[in-house]
Amino acid sequence: MPSGTCLSDLSRTPILARILGALAAIVFASCLSGCGAINRVPTLEEQAKSAWSEVQNQYQRRADLIPNLVETVKGYAQQEKDVLTSVVEARAKASSVKVDAGTVSDPQKFKEFQDAQNQLSGALGRLLVTVERYPDLKSNQNFLALQSQLEGTENRIAVSRRDYIQAVQAYNTEVRTIPGRWIAAWFYPEAKPMETFTATPNAERPPNVKF
Repeated sequence: MPSGTCLSDLSRTPILARILGALAAIVFASCLSGCGAINRVPTLEEQAKSAWSEVQNQYQRRADLIPNLVETVKGYAQQEKDVLTSVVEARAKASSVKVDAGTVSDPQKFKEFQDAQNQLSGALGRLLVTVERYPDLKSNQNFLALQSQLEGTENRIAVSRRDYIQAVQAYNTEVRTIPGRWIAAWFYPEAKPMETFTATPNAERPPNVKF
């Protein structure tokens, strides 16, 4: 065989390989799209982000209730200054933590958010225990209304955290296992595993706000 022919064939080989590779990728993508697999990564990602938004909403709802709760308790128990101050400071710290959609894929930011909320939960729990010493406050209608709203919010926080954990588990499993791992690498290279809540003492139940 003439040497020129061999060199010509060799020069065409990389091009042919790229063409065949592209065709294979197109065929594979078409197959995946037909069964919905190619859309599973972004679908699960959006579900997890939606669950994260609900977690933020419920924590914000709690933060909005705290000022009225503190003022109501202060009217009956001004001597509990240290406890009231700790709640106010913990709320300010929790509110100062900036969160967005990117927080869920940033371990440091997510931990900062969780730690701040846990600190607020602890301070709020101590405040509610203090209320036991004041029968008049426990029978105050404004306090009773706030108590009911807070109890409902704490329950919703627990539910939203559970839903978020489940959504993140499904998403993380998809992007870490085959074929989801391949699909993410090829079509969604920006997709990253998300952070989730870690267990803390008594985190499995909301603060006791029943009297």
